[in-house]
Amino acid sequence: MWLKWFPWKFLISYAAKRHGFLDPVVLWSYFQRFSQPSEVAGPIELIRDNIVFHSRGLINSRAIPQNSDWVWPYWIQRQFNPSDKSFVPSAFSLTYINLTHRNWTAAGLPGLGQLPIVDPAGMVTPHWDGWSLDFWLVDKQGNVLSSSKTDGKTMQRLCFFGNLAVVTKSEFDSGKIISAVQVRQRKGEYVCDVKLRVRSSERLAVSLRPYNPEGVSFVHTVKLDDSSRRWEVNDKTSVLFDRRVDNNYMQRYADGDVSTRLAGKSGETEDSVKCKVGMATAAAVFEPDEDGQLDMNLFIPLKKQTFFGDRSSPKGNKPAGKAISWKDSLKGRCRIVIPDKKKQRLYETALRSVALHVAGEDVYPGPFTYKRFWFRDASFILDSLLCANLSHLAAPVLNSYPSRQKTGGYFRSQDGEWDSNGQAIWIIHRNWKMTGRPLSADIFESVCKAADWICRKCTNPDKDSMHAGLLPAGFSAEHFGPNDHYYWDDFWALAGLHCAAEIAESSGMISKAEKYHQQARTLRRAIDSSIEKVCAKLNQRAIPVSPYRRLDAGAVGSVVCGYPLQLVDPEDSQLLATVEFLMNSCRVKDGFFLDISHSGINPYLTLHIAQILLRAGDKRHFELAETLERLASPTGQWPEAVHPITEGGCMGDGQHIWAAAEWVNYMRSCLVYEQKTNNQLILGAGIHPDWTKAGEIISAGPAPTLWGTINLTLHFEENSVSAEFKANWNGKAPEVVLKIPGFEQKTADPNAGEISAERMD
Repeated sequence: MWLKWFPWKFLISYAAKRHGFLDPVVLWSYFQRFSQPSEVAGPIELIRDNIVFHSRGLINSRAIPQNSDWVWPYWIQRQFNPSDKSFVPSAFSLTYINLTHRNWTAAGLPGLGQLPIVDPAGMVTPHWDGWSLDFWLVDKQGNVLSSSKTDGKTMQRLCFFGNLAVVTKSEFDSGKIISAVQVRQRKGEYVCDVKLRVRSSERLAVSLRPYNPEGVSFVHTVKLDDSSRRWEVNDKTSVLFDRRVDNNYMQRYADGDVSTRLAGKSGETEDSVKCKVGMATAAAVFEPDEDGQLDMNLFIPLKKQTFFGDRSSPKGNKPAGKAISWKDSLKGRCRIVIPDKKKQRLYETALRSVALHVAGEDVYPGPFTYKRFWFRDASFILDSLLCANLSHLAAPVLNSYPSRQKTGGYFRSQDGEWDSNGQAIWIIHRNWKMTGRPLSADIFESVCKAADWICRKCTNPDKDSMHAGLLPAGFSAEHFGPNDHYYWDDFWALAGLHCAAEIAESSGMISKAEKYHQQARTLRRAIDSSIEKVCAKLNQRAIPVSPYRRLDAGAVGSVVCGYPLQLVDPEDSQLLATVEFLMNSCRVKDGFFLDISHSGINPYLTLHIAQILLRAGDKRHFELAETLERLASPTGQWPEAVHPITEGGCMGDGQHIWAAAEWVNYMRSCLVYEQKTNNQLILGAGIHPDWTKAGEIISAGPAPTLWGTINLTLHFEENSVSAEFKANWNGKAPEVVLKIPGFEQKTADPNAGEISAERMD
């Protein structure tokens, strides 16, 4: 109890001022004034993550500037080059962070959870947050030819015939290196398998690098074993070569980068190095044959790891799961066939990206920076699995939800975020409706506990304030700004209550259902009243992100009422006014630019806006989709946010799975989507006019919906289109509407199986 009255604030203030620092207590009080009063000033998880992130950035600031003769990774070569458009001045930056090229692609197997990543120049980071391997050509004078320094001569693609492989081709004047990175089983263990093909008379150097796409990752010791076919790194991880190393070079930080040693003779090689700084480097050199060819493999065993911060896992931090073959993982998936083959390939790539990041009971929004579980990201990612007919991958995650729930009913991702309960209930309800499978007793109980939590959490509706009846101020989705009463949270809670009421009703729990219906009506009145007040105050129709903010980019959170929640009609005037503001005021290079937190073009929020426009019949959704197609990396990935100048990643994970999930759902919506408010299943509303030439055939299926699963085929003629659909309805069927742009809108009997329409002039 003495901690409560001990004068900590006085002592901290006194100590700071005595040494000439700003008073942190006063500074914190000013910091809090930018937020609405809330239970939690900021999630401890976010504070912890930022400390880790900037601690690495601080180490980067010590390691990089005075070592310009090192071979650094792609992002550093670009970001620290004053002649490059990616250059970032760092004079007053205490930490050096990758802000311009946060791009990478994971290799792996579904279910495993171990995800080696490959950067745009082919550098491989086998272990999460670990060291990397780079591949160089070395000429007779010892000059290093590295793809991280080569501009415009590196090509990369994602191959998924059988296994998933990230393939990088780097061309130099004296030859080329091709690498293919995949994960597979070898001698009973999972390995990161790097296949190298060199076509050059120059030597190949496989170099161990004490960094990754985020920055420094310490390497203290490296040893080459007696067979000259194995490195042991930090006494715990290994790199296995399928042939003997011809020459081995190692260097500690004090002596510089190992790249400076490659002109040495064989007598100058070493078999071990120890570096107290943690910046040891090594290079295994291999000679090509007399025809200038070299083919070899590297194997890096993927040891079981735990990932920091994954506290919402039902069993806490836990090792990776059990792998599923790609064939089994994607079995029965919804296939889409359209004339635009690039968009179709992006759909297939996005599906694999999503499937890759599901590991048993966990789903990750990224392979590196965001390798942990959040209910928010999970709801969107799992929804894409349901829409793609991959519910077997979503099921283990959803079945774990009761064990992730707190005693009081809270689905906690981070303290101070109030959207997670609505999201958890919503995705459980979606799974229930789209699969037609009954809910287990523990899932039903979990839904009721979560809905009861929402009922208790809402503020007093009778208070005379702009937020009366809404959820408390919170940190919400963190990319909206300081703590506030975010409508995003309230819309999710409202949707959760509606879903919980329907679930309770179906189980005969009439009193519970009525309780949730009543709370939903109360919350809806509170939301409508708050929005009415703020719109009158600001003299506008658009919905800001909270009742205490003017219109800004954060208003994108309010469009959730239209997509995916469908709490309002698709042509609701306030919804469309909000989208119009975002399109007019927050668009950069035809993508949604979020200047709060992300400071970049945001792919998944751009697709949220595209979904609203699609449903409203506004053809501008095509423009947004074209932007996303252009911004996709050569391997078909999107970072969380895209730098508007370099078009490289500037925020979050370099392979953002929420973005991949939104591409899956957008492409599916172009062909099939549900309109709950009208009990309609809409077909073909997002078909581009260029896809409708005579003779074209478009298909999608099997595509689960809220009413059952449908297979759709469209045949285009010179002046008409005919649609064939085979549906397996779970219960009452919806009205089926053919709504292809440029054609008559037609309605069909849901059991007719076909419908046709004439082309309009």
